Amino acid sequence: MSQEEPRRPREGQEPRGPIKYADVFNVSGGLASKAFAPQDAAMMRSAETAAFGSTQPGGPAEVMRSAARINERAGLVSRGDAAADQGVTITGTEIPGGRIITESLDGQVVRQYVQVAAEATIQQGAITVGQALEATMQTIGDKPVELSDAAAIREAEMRATGSNVVTQGGYAASAQSAAAYNTGMIGDEDKIKLRDVLAGASAALPAKVVTRQDAEAVVNAERRNSPQLTTHPGGVAESMETAATLNENVNIK
Repeated sequence: MSQEEPRRPREGQEPRGPIKYADVFNVSGGLASKAFAPQDAAMMRSAETAAFGSTQPGGPAEVMRSAARINERAGLVSRGDAAADQGVTITGTEIPGGRIITESLDGQVVRQYVQVAAEATIQQGAITVGQALEATMQTIGDKPVELSDAAAIREAEMRATGSNVVTQGGYAASAQSAAAYNTGMIGDEDKIKLRDVLAGASAALPAKVVTRQDAEAVVNAERRNSPQLTTHPGGVAESMETAATLNENVNIK
């Protein structure tokens, strides 16, 4: 996902407040209103160094370090401050031709991208719609199904089957039912999660290779049905975009 550079005050102006996580990353909940803190930046640097051997250019660690320094110089946070209760994690989901790298802070995805294997070739196969849906299940499978998720899954299933009709008992129908059920629930613990509706998608759906057009259609569907008119980090739309990018990178048409 894309990231913006931390916003800096103009010359001679005092900052109006600390740079917060929502100013830079597409995050929600309590984390969104918290200020970038030095300890979080240090944890992300350590995680990236352990995973990749060094911090990633333009990655979350660099962005967080820059924002935390601005906040610290302005006296809005102190060196020992930390905002993330659950810390940081970096995971890699194996897919044909590479891995989907997901960097998370406090359980929320702040960056996701494809790491293409150096030896990737056409013979290794393309990513299908079903595999992209299962990648979503692996990255944010604990996320409760929302209307935007259901819309994205419906578009993805139609792209895989070539039909505009929602199949009874199919993934789209299950997702729509789950979203409707979750709307009436208060606590997330009792809501139906993405992992509950996407299991087995790669085997059940036709082996339709994800194209850029497929990904764009799913992105538009998810955005149209989101209250914020955005896609969810690590969600169905981003998984489809990731699959399309990998398929293009290994020259699969």
